[in-house]
Amino acid sequence: MERFPSEVKQFIEKTKWTYAKTMPAWPHYYIVRDKVNETLFIKLAEYIRKFGYLEHFNNKPYTYFDDGGFKYWTMGNPIEETTIINRARKEDFD
Repeated sequence: MERFPSEVKQFIEKTKWTYAKTMPAWPHYYIVRDKVNETLFIKLAEYIRKFGYLEHFNNKPYTYFDDGGFKYWTMGNPIEETTIINRARKEDFD
């Protein structure tokens, strides 16, 4: 099972994730590219895309990556246009 590299894992652990309060029926958290270290944000997004798996949500395909009890994903835009990375506890997602 693939895991995030230590640099990315430290970024995830040290970054404040915001609860998506506008979507209480689907509890998850997110980070915004222009509010965090952009280099590490890009590394995280690229890692999700490279080592993740395809799954559908509301009939739309997303690439997910699981680590540390969380499921991570972006909205599928090209990396240069990606502004949000999401995560949810695996038990909240299923």
